[in-house]
Amino acid sequence: QLQLAEFGGRLVQTGESLRLSCTDSGNIFNYIAIGWYRQAPGKQREWVAGISIGGSTNYSESLNGRFTVSRENTKNMVYLGMKNLEPEDTAVYYCSETWSGTTYWGQGTQVTVSS
Repeated sequence: QLQLAEFGGRLVQTGESLRLSCTDSGNIFNYIAIGWYRQAPGKQREWVAGISIGGSTNYSESLNGRFTVSRENTKNMVYLGMKNLEPEDTAVYYCSETWSGTTYWGQGTQVTVSS
């Protein structure tokens, strides 16, 4: 059973930057593609960004280039860098991985952007 954990969320003001981190309990983290998702109050969870095993990235077009996903395999970490944050970015952010047909989620980390 893999256990993911996200951390780094907090209250920020509009225009500030923030970096979220994601790791897991297993020893295969570096061999799995990781996705970042978010769920705003009253809305469905939406995909934000993803990074492949080799480091290729893709992003939701709605972000307008403000977010950057990266991974640091020596530390078993994946990051989501966010800049120019807006109140609309307020959400619980989750990282996710799929292994052997099972998708695992962390507990999420809250990001709140005040106007």
